[in-house]
Amino acid sequence: MSGFIPKDFIDDLLNRVDLVDLVRRFVPLKKQGASFVARCPFHDEKTPSFNVNPSKQLYYCFGCGASGNAISFLIHYQHLDFVEAVEDLAGSIGLVVPKEAGGKAAQSDQLTPLYALMAEVAAFYRQCLTRPEGAGARAYLERRGLGAEVAAEFELGYAPEAWQTLLERFDRALLAKAGLIVERDDHKAYDRFRNRLIFPIRDKRGRVIALGGRVLDDALPKYLNSPETPIFSKSREVYGLFEALKRVSRPEQLLVVEGYVDVIALAGAGVNCVVATLGTAITPQHIQHLFRQCHGLVFCFDGDAAGQKAAVRAMTTSMPLLQAGREVKFLTLPEGQDPDDYVRSDGVEAFQARLAAALPLSDFFFQTLTDGAEPGSVSVEQRARWSADGGKLLGQLPVSAFRALMFQRLTALCGVSDAARHISSQASGRARQAEAQGGKRSAARLVIALLLRDPALAEQIRAHTDWQQWHFPGAALLQQVMAEITTYRISSAAQLLEHFRDSEHWPTIQKLMAIPLTIPEEGMAAEFSDALSRLSESSRKQAVELLLEQARQRSLTESERLRLKELLASSRQ
Repeated sequence: MSGFIPKDFIDDLLNRVDLVDLVRRFVPLKKQGASFVARCPFHDEKTPSFNVNPSKQLYYCFGCGASGNAISFLIHYQHLDFVEAVEDLAGSIGLVVPKEAGGKAAQSDQLTPLYALMAEVAAFYRQCLTRPEGAGARAYLERRGLGAEVAAEFELGYAPEAWQTLLERFDRALLAKAGLIVERDDHKAYDRFRNRLIFPIRDKRGRVIALGGRVLDDALPKYLNSPETPIFSKSREVYGLFEALKRVSRPEQLLVVEGYVDVIALAGAGVNCVVATLGTAITPQHIQHLFRQCHGLVFCFDGDAAGQKAAVRAMTTSMPLLQAGREVKFLTLPEGQDPDDYVRSDGVEAFQARLAAALPLSDFFFQTLTDGAEPGSVSVEQRARWSADGGKLLGQLPVSAFRALMFQRLTALCGVSDAARHISSQASGRARQAEAQGGKRSAARLVIALLLRDPALAEQIRAHTDWQQWHFPGAALLQQVMAEITTYRISSAAQLLEHFRDSEHWPTIQKLMAIPLTIPEEGMAAEFSDALSRLSESSRKQAVELLLEQARQRSLTESERLRLKELLASSRQ
């Protein structure tokens, strides 16, 4: 759980909020027994598998494995970060979020003046676009076929040609902190954006965090962006995401293009869910950020050499991030055309057809690897290079069935090789091992999974007076869960889950919460007792084996002899 907002406040918040009421704001729920069900809002399905448990204040989808509490739901459904979700939840019941000094929530107060300034500057530039000095920018928009409606949606503006337009109206220190002016060594300063069409860059909450400016002629640089600031990182943010999510709140996929004008032109033509990188190569942070909003990305870069190079870079950057359920495709345009050019020359229907036929990453990978050459037309040496180069790239894929199939296709393409076949076999073996581990129901996994869902089961663990001496994979996590329950007197599963959000155990907690348990409510205590007994016996046997092994190597200490005696006596009971 985050250390930026006091734990006791979050516990109290989750105790006051009703998850059923929260989910009902977004998803129609139907009562079914002691729970509520609906079609899952996180994946497509025809029959309801999304379950909301009012007694535990947790949700779980038996289809895709999505699970969590009220905070988790807002984070994933509304694309919020942790602090934003807590603030939203608190506001819905009239609570004010307290802020710890130095935390993210407290720091957000310090950034408020920057957000306010960016909003004021963007509004000022919008006014300039409508004034006489903005005539050239309006003419540019008209030439590009960008109407007033889409310009208003994206809040376009115009930066006048004068050197100190902003300096004459706003605080210099704040302008410098926001990257809106350039300060020289001689302490003089001037506006960063001059005689440019202005594109406000907004975060997913709609706040202006930066500006992009485009020249109205062929001057260079064509595009100019805000520098890195306390509220803007170009390696993470993309242009148009706020507008895309406003049009379609849960998009199936996002189309990633290169330019601001491409985003606006496609939106104006009715192509939704389009974003653009901010003058930088696509980064892992960009891709992770976008995958939080949807399960599919389509990269569409200009149809020239630079665009194709950017597409290959996007492919290699995406590959390590292709977890199950994620998909990446590539849309290639004719050489010399960008999306805006293509829509204007061939029409939006032709563009939509190309979008529907975008190449999956698998096909784009092999097309790029072979450069379109047929295996029978190249030498053995060339096929060997394909095998080596392709194998190196495919090694970046996460262990999965997709990775195994890609290696199999590479082996078939190259007509070799024992090495490729060996790598494929390894990948398949690891995938099977991962699958087996994911579905394994060991006593330890079951004990912790059930405890996370019902903290009251901790009393059964305390009945085993030696439980803190048990040794098994996951013992440290069990002890930490018990410590949180005891220290903070946690009574609900929703509270317990939140205490681990920012801990080192969070990835494991998520996996345990994703285990589909079909145990009826009335049978959970008995199932837990049985798993706990098995875990206790397994730990006892392991401790005995360890002490006997030590006895073979050296003399046991007095305490070790007593411990062995106790363990052997308990096994005879």
